[in-house]
Amino acid sequence: MPVDGRIARGDATRRLVLRRAVDVASVDGLDGLSLGRLATELELSKSGVFALFGSKEDLQLATIEAAFDIFEAHVVTPAREAEPGVARLRAVCENWLEYSEQRVFPGGCFFFNVGAEFDARPGRVHDAVAAASGAFGSFLRSTAAEAVARGEVDADPEVLAFELHALGRAANADAVLHGGTRAYELARRAVRARLAG
Repeated sequence: MPVDGRIARGDATRRLVLRRAVDVASVDGLDGLSLGRLATELELSKSGVFALFGSKEDLQLATIEAAFDIFEAHVVTPAREAEPGVARLRAVCENWLEYSEQRVFPGGCFFFNVGAEFDARPGRVHDAVAAASGAFGSFLRSTAAEAVARGEVDADPEVLAFELHALGRAANADAVLHGGTRAYELARRAVRARLAG
């Protein structure tokens, strides 16, 4: 069945708006988003953009979902192709560091930034950020547990996942604030050392 041209155009416009929204939010936060700003920057009609998202909160929620899809495509999905255990754990850590270092989002890790923005603010946006962050944390823990169960790493898997996630977050924060790649080099060395035994 052929797709209505208006629906296809609406979907394409929605994707365009969300791609710009994730970049804006990675630098200016989710509160920095506005339908009017996005319409102006993308040279779209404000009424058309307003029709795609019912409210600022709906835009924020859609932006979180779009950012998580991008994050998964760069970090989690390629890691799943690695051998289970420590090889997959190394892969997910390297993918995460590369995703931040390559500035997939101009402000560094999208979820590090919006997590700090909404960590103490209850509501639907907080819950969506927490769910996305929690999904990645869960993948990290299950991957660490696999490596421990296979005897490839001697550690408490929950603590190991926490440590690896902390190294990625620290590298992201230092590199965004100070520039350069030294923080990523240090994080890679720390990950290698942590997973060596």
